[in-house]
Amino acid sequence: MRKMVISLAAIAVAANGLSGCANMSETQRDTGTGAAIGAVAGAVIGRATAGGNKGRSTATGAAIGAAAGAAGGYLWSQRMQQQKASMEQATQGTGVAVSQTADNRLKLDIPSDISFDVGRYDIKPNMSPVLDGFATSLNQHAVTTVTIVGHTDSTGSDAINDPLSVNRAAATRDYLVARGVASNRLAIDGRGAREPVADNASAAGRAMNRRVEIFVAEPAR
Repeated sequence: MRKMVISLAAIAVAANGLSGCANMSETQRDTGTGAAIGAVAGAVIGRATAGGNKGRSTATGAAIGAAAGAAGGYLWSQRMQQQKASMEQATQGTGVAVSQTADNRLKLDIPSDISFDVGRYDIKPNMSPVLDGFATSLNQHAVTTVTIVGHTDSTGSDAINDPLSVNRAAATRDYLVARGVASNRLAIDGRGAREPVADNASAAGRAMNRRVEIFVAEPAR
C-alpha cells in the first residue's frame, strides 16, 4: 500500500514537471504529460500485478500506460486556442457561443434565430457570415476534425424531428464543403428533440432547442 501511495505521488510530480518545461509547445506538453502519467500509472499496475517477475511487469505496464496516455483524448494546442480566438472575433455580437469543452474540443453553439426556422433546415442569411468565417478558420487549421450535431424542439413526433435534425447538420456540412472544407473532415449527427437545453413548454425555450452544435477537435497523435 505504501508503494502505491508513493507511485501515485510520482504521477503528480511527472505531470507537474512536464507542464513546466519552457521549451515545449502546448501540444507537446499535453501529449507528454499524458504519456508520463500513463507510464507511471502503468508501472504501478504492472508492479501491483507482477507476481514473480516484477521488473518485466513494471516495464511492460509503463510502456502500455505511456502509449495510452499519449493517445487518449484530444489536444488543446496553440492552434486550437488560435482557432477559438478567431471564432470568438468572427461571431462577436451574433449570439453564437464559442467555448472549450471538458474533453478539449472547440464548440460552437448556433441558436435558432441565426440557424433554422421552425420545421426547416435551409441555412438562413444570418448564419452565412458565421459559417463563412468558420470555413476560413478550418481551412487554416487543416489537422482538425469537425462533428456537426443538429437538434429540434419537441414540436412534432420523433419521426419528423429525427430526420429534421440530421438534415440541419447535413445542410451545415454541405455549406462548409462548398467553401473548401474537405468533406472527410466533417461528420454529422442528429439528436432530434432528445437533448433540450431549455424548457419546451415556452416559445422561447423551443427556440433555444432548435439549434446546431459544431465541435472541432485535434486528435492526439
